[in-house]
Amino acid sequence: MNKYPNVPPALDRLFPSNPVFFVTICTYQRRALLATDAVNDAFVRFSRRAYEEHGIAVGRYVIMPDHIHLFICGPNDFELGRWIGMLKQCLEKALAATASPAGRRLQKIWQRRFFDHVLRNEESYAQKWNYVRDNPVRADFVENADDWPFAGEIIPIDRI
Repeated sequence: MNKYPNVPPALDRLFPSNPVFFVTICTYQRRALLATDAVNDAFVRFSRRAYEEHGIAVGRYVIMPDHIHLFICGPNDFELGRWIGMLKQCLEKALAATASPAGRRLQKIWQRRFFDHVLRNEESYAQKWNYVRDNPVRADFVENADDWPFAGEIIPIDRI
């Protein structure tokens, strides 16, 4: 039975329960705020806690100065927008804790929305990850993607 009555039945096969999302979150006016140890540590702690307490798995991720790419999969009742909102709040606190008094007064940290795309198969995940992991190389921050300290994998998403 189609659990979404207004969605054509064929979409149940394309978007199974627990889909994997590719998400991009950007800072307001693309300000370079994020590529720090404090933000990376807060991101990893938040993501591990989400998995331990709610079964929300953040797979691979890359934190760039002005945006974050991540792959995420949650249980059937997972609300991506709500989770992203909580992540943004967590990272704002990490930024405020390490900022100068003037930096703590930053009024707007994030773009209002985020970009998400449902991955449909292994090839899509591999292609997206290869592109994402090379972001620091294309930006001339490092020569080798493995040298970028603000990237990794938190929970292997093994079904893709």
